Amino acid sequence: MTESAREACLQGLATEWRTMTYTWRDCALYALAVGAGGAEPQYTYERDMQAIPTFGATPYWGTVNVTPKLPRPRSIPVLVEEILKPEQSYVNLAYEFLYHRPIPPVKGSFVYRDVLTDLFDRGEGRGMAVRSQVEVFDEGGTLLCTNRCTTLFPTLGGYGGRPMPRGDSPIPDRPADLVERDHIGAAQNLLYRLTGDTNLVHVDRAVAVSRGLDGPFVHDLCAYGYACRLAIAGLFPGQPERLRRMYAAMKTVLYPDTPVELHLWKLAPGRAAFRLCHGTTGKAILDRGELEWDEVV
Repeated sequence: MTESAREACLQGLATEWRTMTYTWRDCALYALAVGAGGAEPQYTYERDMQAIPTFGATPYWGTVNVTPKLPRPRSIPVLVEEILKPEQSYVNLAYEFLYHRPIPPVKGSFVYRDVLTDLFDRGEGRGMAVRSQVEVFDEGGTLLCTNRCTTLFPTLGGYGGRPMPRGDSPIPDRPADLVERDHIGAAQNLLYRLTGDTNLVHVDRAVAVSRGLDGPFVHDLCAYGYACRLAIAGLFPGQPERLRRMYAAMKTVLYPDTPVELHLWKLAPGRAAFRLCHGTTGKAILDRGELEWDEVV
């Protein structure tokens, strides 16, 4: 397919507007799904509850409490796959989360849709990258957060499209200033799945193996949520509302029952770089991470 044909068939691609309702139980479930425990009652106890900011990422793949109802996630990568029918399914490359104002934790509604914003040709044998954006509003029309996801279709590159821009890693060449440690539970993929991403690859061994994996794996956005929670604990504990931006490249598959470490480098007031690593091998799970937050005046 030529560049012009590919651009034409995907131009303006967007999902319909959707609504996801939630209560404090959904906020607490999300917190548990990204590793919150008894030492963090602010995320799991309805009294004086706070929402972990990346709870605002759940609509991207959400199927639970969503209107119109969805049996499986139907985001932009799913729609692109249905249109172009690639030989190999998509993989997540990177995720950017912008937090505009605190999410009300007790109850509310997310109103959102997913819109394709960019296509990038990484070259023959390196795939096509699709970038889409989900702006999440409350029921009154106030913008709460923005999600930007980049996914890769490995077999669709080399068609003469716009090249993907390259960014430098923000991580300094020195030991981390701070390391936060945690453990991915043996059933973390099953727990996170209850927040709305019901993709079968996270629960069905046969489906996972058919994609060349060892078995069901932990959702990329689960690892992302772990990184968010751990970063808040290390940099501005007890004040999740101060987060403004979080970006990370998704590097390797994360399986249940795995120790993890979040390595943090302080760059400037209100800015840090991070890498989420396998706690035993040191291999990067999330890399080239960037964090921005409001400094207290």
